[in-house]
Amino acid sequence: MKLNSENFVDNGSIPSEFTCDERNISPQLSWEDVPDETKSFALSVTDPDAPGGMWIHWLVYDISKELRKIEKNSLPAGAKEVENDFGKKPYGGPCPPSGTHRYFFTLYALDTERLEGVSKRNFFDKIEERTIEKAEIKGLYKRR
Repeated sequence: MKLNSENFVDNGSIPSEFTCDERNISPQLSWEDVPDETKSFALSVTDPDAPGGMWIHWLVYDISKELRKIEKNSLPAGAKEVENDFGKKPYGGPCPPSGTHRYFFTLYALDTERLEGVSKRNFFDKIEERTIEKAEIKGLYKRR
């Protein structure tokens, strides 16, 4: 499986439009080479460089197996969001307190159509149990 974005390249800079410095909207993401047995997708956006450890920017699950992209500033129909570390459900963009941070956009192909009882606390455990394959793209951001 391969994950891409029209808005930034893997290991490249994330434009400020997608950060707290500007519009704070989610970038476009698209994927290909999906395993045949995929029944749904999930997505996480995390920052491992946050001062207190891993910072969660966006958690999404129950993304339809038919989809191959998420448009900029949108949530796919039927998909569900989990509260992030900003205390909100929608995407919260990069906003590092200092230096350049890495942001990992990870797409998971799952062997189930629906997940039940998902919370921020158990998201990664529930996803890991059902993951067939995953793909990742990393963006970098440093505040001006």
